[in-house]
Amino acid sequence: MKNQSLYELKNIGKTVALKLQEIGVTNAVELKNLGSSNAYQALMQKNANQHLPVCYYLYSLEGALQDRDWRDFSEQEKAELRRAAGLPK
Repeated sequence: MKNQSLYELKNIGKTVALKLQEIGVTNAVELKNLGSSNAYQALMQKNANQHLPVCYYLYSLEGALQDRDWRDFSEQEKAELRRAAGLPK
């Protein structure tokens, strides 16, 4: 993965990019090094009083890493991502 700006990644819009920057993730390599599950957990901790939809954050982050639309993940892939992030099925 080349070191792209967050804004260049699939599924990452302004809101998600700004939230990632709040946890110190500023580019694609940093997101890859942290991983989607760890990034999601960090976002949840940083925004404990907000609801962060799984589809717009966890799935989108993994989709950005894989250059895939988050809606293309199978139910099994989504379940694995939720499990890795410590979320219920």
